[in-house]
Amino acid sequence: MAKTLMIVGTSSGAGKSLLVSALGRLALKRGFKVAPFKAQNMSLQSYITLDGGEIGLAQALQAKACGVEPEVHFNPILLKAEGKQGSQVILHGKVYKTLKPEKYYQEKDKLWDYVKASLKYLSKKFELLIIEGAGSPAEINLLDVDIVNMRVAEYLNSPVFLVGDIDKGGVFASLYGTMELLKFYKARWFSLIKGFIINKFRGDARILLPGIKKLEKLSNKNCYGIIPYFENLAISEEDGFNLPTRKEFLAREKDFIKITVLRLKYISNFYDFDPFRWEPDVELVYSLRTEDIVNADIVIIPGSKKTIEDFKTLKKLGIKEVLKKALRRGAELIGICGGFQMLGEVIKDPFKVESIEKEIKTLGFLEVETEFYPEKITTQVEASSLIEKDFHKLWGYEIHMGRTFGNLNLFKIKRLATGEETLDGFIKGRVWGTYLHGIFHNDSFRRALINRHRIKKGWKPIEFTYSYNKFLEKNFNFLADLIEKHLEIEKIFEFIKK
Repeated sequence: MAKTLMIVGTSSGAGKSLLVSALGRLALKRGFKVAPFKAQNMSLQSYITLDGGEIGLAQALQAKACGVEPEVHFNPILLKAEGKQGSQVILHGKVYKTLKPEKYYQEKDKLWDYVKASLKYLSKKFELLIIEGAGSPAEINLLDVDIVNMRVAEYLNSPVFLVGDIDKGGVFASLYGTMELLKFYKARWFSLIKGFIINKFRGDARILLPGIKKLEKLSNKNCYGIIPYFENLAISEEDGFNLPTRKEFLAREKDFIKITVLRLKYISNFYDFDPFRWEPDVELVYSLRTEDIVNADIVIIPGSKKTIEDFKTLKKLGIKEVLKKALRRGAELIGICGGFQMLGEVIKDPFKVESIEKEIKTLGFLEVETEFYPEKITTQVEASSLIEKDFHKLWGYEIHMGRTFGNLNLFKIKRLATGEETLDGFIKGRVWGTYLHGIFHNDSFRRALINRHRIKKGWKPIEFTYSYNKFLEKNFNFLADLIEKHLEIEKIFEFIKK
């Protein structure tokens, strides 16, 4: 059986995901065969495994930090919010059904079986599991239906560390309140908490020492470190409401290419665009402001979990005329997944997959039509460009319910999960769309796109700037070094041995 270590937080955004990544990388450096685990994740950022299973992006990135290939058992339950309809429930990488909260909790025993099955599988395959909780472990209205926090810890008899975000304020009350609620609900759960960690501190840590000593005395739990606040880490946020602000995307060179990604309400997989953040000659903006769109060199309509609803919102904003103006000014217009569907002429939904409307006319920039089906396509792909012959082995992945029909002319793709070969995407002038998430993670493809606009402006193209995958590795190592410096790592790892 694998050893385990669990991280829970006082709230969402406390730093659990990054801490699991850091601990995974530190365990890897210490020679452990290590893997991440999160029983249930709610996120519109997802990733497709080699065998075609869908998991939360955070667990895929944690797997990379652990030096292993992502697999569905790292995140047996993924919830993708669909507004008033509830959430699409994905079990072991495949769509189960859409459920509202009350119906979801009625199935907790079945869901718990999926969690246990994954833990059984992983415990045989790995030496160490670094486990992430969700939200807070002390949501007292949900403790009876918990399948992701302390119930997992109790099932595994796992040591647990509680992390609190001091940047939000009230960290001592949050830490103490969380522990007291756990003690009140179930003494066994409280006993599994071995200590606490303070995250995102700005300033001189000595100012916290009096409070830490008092909290240690009150809780009879030790503090295992204070992590400083840090920014500009190349590890994607889980949710759209955490998208970086405009100021964080200021270009680092005088001459830059401006890329505007439409900030949709149900934006999904904005990880697609992370590689642009670190290009020295790019300003990346997430916005629906007219001036940001018409003044952009490249406009991207991203993926959406609710394509029809997001399109209706864009239509009310008069987006077609705004995009036409951007095109007249010389912009390139790109659609990824749901954005590709919006660029076409019509979206049909005869099975009511997304909407009660059977059909909606879309932007009409591309001569394609989309129809939604109940079965989701999820697969990694290898792609070769039908337009530019230099790009003959690109990587990406598909996650979509829609099937788009027309004279597809952009990529020839091979679906790795099935071996199927088919065509993807459509291009017409300076407008193109594709189903391929991750296409901009291909360094040469991304740089060629940017250089196309540099040349158009009369600037010299830049042959190469950086490798995104190597940059991500560098960030995992930076994060691990930071955590090792500021936490009592050896003491934390002693609990694993026990």
